[in-house]
Amino acid sequence: MIRLPFAVAVALAAAVATLGEEPKSSFPIKPVPPQADFRVAVARIVVAPDHADWTYKIGEPVKFRVSVTADNTPVEGAAVDYAIGPEYQPVEWKTVAVPTSGLELDGGTMQVPGFLRCKVKATIGGKEHVSMATAAFAPDRIEPYATDPEDFDAFWVAGREALAKVPLESRLTPMHELSTEHVDTYHVRIRTIGEGWYGGAYVYGILNVPKKPGRYPAVLKVPGAGVRPYFGDAGLAAKGAIVLEIGVHGLPVNLAKEVYDVLLAGALNNYWLFNIDSRDEFYYRRVILTCLRSVDFLAAHPAWNGKDILVMGSSQGGMLAIDTAALDSRITALQATHPAMCDVVAPLHGRAGGWPHMFQPNWDGSPSRHATPEKIRTTAYYDTVNFARRVKVPGFYIWGYNDEACPPSSTHAAYNVITAPKTLAVELEQQHSYPEEQNLAIYEWVERTLGLR
Repeated sequence: MIRLPFAVAVALAAAVATLGEEPKSSFPIKPVPPQADFRVAVARIVVAPDHADWTYKIGEPVKFRVSVTADNTPVEGAAVDYAIGPEYQPVEWKTVAVPTSGLELDGGTMQVPGFLRCKVKATIGGKEHVSMATAAFAPDRIEPYATDPEDFDAFWVAGREALAKVPLESRLTPMHELSTEHVDTYHVRIRTIGEGWYGGAYVYGILNVPKKPGRYPAVLKVPGAGVRPYFGDAGLAAKGAIVLEIGVHGLPVNLAKEVYDVLLAGALNNYWLFNIDSRDEFYYRRVILTCLRSVDFLAAHPAWNGKDILVMGSSQGGMLAIDTAALDSRITALQATHPAMCDVVAPLHGRAGGWPHMFQPNWDGSPSRHATPEKIRTTAYYDTVNFARRVKVPGFYIWGYNDEACPPSSTHAAYNVITAPKTLAVELEQQHSYPEEQNLAIYEWVERTLGLR
């Protein structure tokens, strides 16, 4: 006879006793079809403000509509938790029942330009669901807290002069597996700023060049945050552009993904904070200058048309696109998706700042350990706002109001100081994501700007 430990026996008996019962959840999903024992449904929480454009005047009240559905049918007796307040500010969570007809929540208003977010969550069928909507109050009037250092331009001129002393050495290795009928693809190594006992530093990327002889516009694709392999953009190149997609960590970009995962968890963990106490040694100095070195490479390519270089990227890449366009007069257009590092000092003034949120207070209200005078001073030389002030070329910008990584108050703070021709596309419910509709809008603009369509 097999003897089970008492605790195991009790658990097994309880499991047997519940066989055939409906699974437990915060509230049941009913009715159950007669031919089924219980119901498993696709549940959704839908939250939306009462203005179709999600935009309000200062002092205008906003109401948020909430509904809970299962298989697109209202759920009976749904209890949800909700909180309403400005982005990234402490909020009080409350619990309320949502009738099948839906629920209207009073969101109050804002007396200053900004964004007011309603976040709703509930556990349905054992799974937590979260949804949100963010109302905009005069977003075109948001002003940044980031200040412009008097020697900002001199600092970056010195950086460019140092870069110019580094020879432009490049090595191209054919990548037949990524080449197509119309496009040649190469793994590229380019010499960049940085010296060590082992020799010089390099930037690596994937280069796509149309096979058909000719002179083409160029596109520099700069990366979002993280460490990963890259594969280029043969599709865009096939339409008639030289495309260079780079990494910025001085690593080949054609290694196994596991290599990058290990680096991000280890040696490059939180790289966005490396040496933030020093403007001259902060990690992003080399990164930004590396983007300029990549422009050097494209401008020297024999197939470049001598006129057009467009830079594009999202998140960290959106930041680097703005930075590159601001510092390099050879850039003729830019595209930035939810750019990072925008108005990072805003949390010190009670408003949401952009990723990486180094100065965001702790949730108990205590100051961030990074909010030191040295680190605050350093970020002024790297804040996207201060680069945005210097952009002189046409740009296409896109983000969503529900973005929690790069909150819209931060991206609007940068966008509003741009005086060059600019177009803003907003996908209202978009978070820090990349929906297909966004990609279609981006590439339509890029291709039209470069004369590819």
